[in-house]
Amino acid sequence: MSDVEESPPFAPISRQTVSAQIRVQLLERIHTGELAPGSLVASERDLSDAFGVARTSVREAMQGLVSIGVVERRGNRAFVVEHLPEVVVQPAENSKRFVAELFETRRVLEIPLFVLAAERASAEDRLAITQLSLRFHDSLELAEFRRLDREFHTTIAISSRNPLLIELYGKVLDQLFKSLEFSTLLHATENQQEVRQIISESSAAHRSIAEAFAVGNVEAIHLATELHLDGVEQSMIDDLD
Repeated sequence: MSDVEESPPFAPISRQTVSAQIRVQLLERIHTGELAPGSLVASERDLSDAFGVARTSVREAMQGLVSIGVVERRGNRAFVVEHLPEVVVQPAENSKRFVAELFETRRVLEIPLFVLAAERASAEDRLAITQLSLRFHDSLELAEFRRLDREFHTTIAISSRNPLLIELYGKVLDQLFKSLEFSTLLHATENQQEVRQIISESSAAHRSIAEAFAVGNVEAIHLATELHLDGVEQSMIDDLD
């Protein structure tokens, strides 16, 4: 059985800087949480097949990730570096109650984390978030919206430059994005009109957060993030069946 989990296909590789492009794509998967802390990275053979390149290029890319401390070797396998134990949450009997608890946890962590990130972000970080926010629009399919949503929030968190907070935040997002309760509410046939409204309102909220982040306005990003989380939670709890 292959170690490569089903996921969106990797982008084509240019032969000019093969190992560097592989490293960038893998690092992006780590930053967005697709390769979570503690997870096993696919073998060199599987990655060379997935990228369509020689194993030497994959090996060079992996060595680069090891050197910057985001991947570690355990025997002959590579794992995403993990500093904190796995967060295991027992879902509540009521699915909406569980979603409310996750949003409450997320609010406590995310708002001050985004403020810290806004203070510490580089010019490149601010530009990246601005560009990412422009990819949100009302007609996004749910799966693509959720992928972009995770990437957007994680990319801001990374700007905090605090590995422990970034990992803790990622584990909280995992509980929300991967929870059966959350997915069931979003995919229920009777909820699709309301889900379209959530996508529309959240897309606008992401642009507001990005505008505040771009200029390092901590008061504005605090307010924009709080309003975004409050709005999504209210829609999930009050509007979805």
